[in-house]
Amino acid sequence: MVDWGETHHVDDEASAIDWCYEQGWAADGLPVVPPSKERVEAMLAADDRAADFVICSHPTTGKECTMLAAATNAVMAGCLPSYFPVLVAGLTAVAAPDYNFHAASASTGGSAPLLIVSGPVVNEIGMNAGAGVFAPGTRANATIGRAMRLILMNVFQMIPGLSDQSTQGNPGKYSFCIAEREDVNPWALLHKELGFGELSSVTAFAGSSFNNVENHGGNTPESILDSIADSMGNLGNITIGESVIVLSPEHAAIVASTGFSRQDVKEYLFAHARQSVAALKSVAKYVPREHELQQQRIGTSDVHRGLGPDDILVTVAGGLAGGHSAFIASWSRTRASLMQSAAVRQA
Repeated sequence: MVDWGETHHVDDEASAIDWCYEQGWAADGLPVVPPSKERVEAMLAADDRAADFVICSHPTTGKECTMLAAATNAVMAGCLPSYFPVLVAGLTAVAAPDYNFHAASASTGGSAPLLIVSGPVVNEIGMNAGAGVFAPGTRANATIGRAMRLILMNVFQMIPGLSDQSTQGNPGKYSFCIAEREDVNPWALLHKELGFGELSSVTAFAGSSFNNVENHGGNTPESILDSIADSMGNLGNITIGESVIVLSPEHAAIVASTGFSRQDVKEYLFAHARQSVAALKSVAKYVPREHELQQQRIGTSDVHRGLGPDDILVTVAGGLAGGHSAFIASWSRTRASLMQSAAVRQA
């Protein structure tokens, strides 16, 4: 990272970008914004904590991410200072022990920290909660997610093929940050449901790749939710891990049309996202101890995805048109990482 006691002079911006590549700071392979002292100081000014304040640490390596390191990487990712509190909240969430920061970053499963932002900050900083919410095109979404990745690589040295042992990786490892949509959401927003009141929140989830769930013809809650449950419980995805469901506005409206609450949705999905023991044995994926945990909790003969309805996060985002929702699986076949949330701190 930038050494405050050293000034590096370059002839032009392009040369500065090349110099950042040479230092290894453009760790994700894309060009970065040169982290000049002025830019980094402007980023730090968005939070009133000291530059050496440690936001999170890596329990295995002992490496720490200070406010200065976070601000430097946020600059390089292209963030505006107004985005910085959201990034800091995301780092606070992944620092929680139950997120299992090291394993979630190093595993062969190839997870990426999916950040789900909820609350007033979404509109304040211009995040996209609508059409193409997982896609490129919005500076806030793209750069906050990218800053998280640069920090993982530059600060914590989670390098593919070395410390990051992802078998195939995940496009979310470039950037994986979305906002919850408020205007067409039939339920309370996540930041309120999670107990943050009027404060915005960031939820971090060690997510595998995006699974599109398409249903243009269904017009009942069951038809939509059965489609999602099938994706959650198929032989490739069935585990006792957690799940994130991002309903499109069209699907959310159908699901809520007969009075389904968010809790009803979670209970329905948990009940229907399942496989028989025989099916799992046929592909050598049956794990008796995991099934025993479920039997102890709910007395089931089948194997469900998760240990209960509260292992499913349900939110709403996306464009108004189109019968497409998303299921994002947890990275591990076990419960090695549990999603964590933190408030967006007001400076």
